Amino acid sequence: MTAVNVDAYLERIGAERPGKADLEALAYLQERHLRSVPFETFDFNLGVPVRIGEGAVEKIVDRRRGGGCYELNTSFAALLTALGYKVSLLAGRSLHNGQESRLGAFFGHMMLRVEIDGEFWLVDVGFRWASWAPLRFAERGPQEDANGVYRLADTPDGDVEVVHDGVHRVRLETRVRDISDFLPTMWWFCTSADSPVTGGTIWASLVRPEGRASLLDRTLTRYENGERIKEVLDDEAFPAAVERWFGIVLDQLPELPPMPAATASRAS
Repeated sequence: MTAVNVDAYLERIGAERPGKADLEALAYLQERHLRSVPFETFDFNLGVPVRIGEGAVEKIVDRRRGGGCYELNTSFAALLTALGYKVSLLAGRSLHNGQESRLGAFFGHMMLRVEIDGEFWLVDVGFRWASWAPLRFAERGPQEDANGVYRLADTPDGDVEVVHDGVHRVRLETRVRDISDFLPTMWWFCTSADSPVTGGTIWASLVRPEGRASLLDRTLTRYENGERIKEVLDDEAFPAAVERWFGIVLDQLPELPPMPAATASRAS
């Protein structure tokens, strides 16, 4: 993994430096990362080069941005490694898009395997349905988490599926991968017309104190004063909303679908 300025990274996620690389500190760092660094796909939409590892650390820490699962997890892995954790990369593929079961791209997701005192823990800071605390990799019973109930299930061919609140979310390889193994799929994500993150699609998501804020194209869903609010953003409102709810300052407006006809007519 790449070298990282630990103090700058910890400041980025609002975390104190842990005294030692143990499970308690890992859980703390994971939650701070999820609450501070958004999942976001603006660079894919804008055609800006997307890098993982060292480039992802620079984007997240120095430019105070977020990223996709490859960016977020390789960046977090660099921080954990610098703090003394033993971290490995595991390849996976999504099994559900939030609405229906769907087999995602091979190598389409990445998760981290962290070893502490000879035991493995599963960590993910780059997925909408990820646990907020490490999952015990050897456990096959239910694991309670602030984001729901998780279970790891073995498949007949040797993979492991991550089940969240009864929904099979990710199929994960158990073989350790090198960061370079993910570059071909990253290229596909950035260039293919079939990629879910190119063209006119935008995703962003961040765990906030009042509830998760989520953006899909022009539709922002958020919570204020305990109320779930859903709104469609026009071109003028879009940059300000992205900065307020995700902490991202956009240099240019991404490619967005047209405003829905009914919404546009009410605004005119």
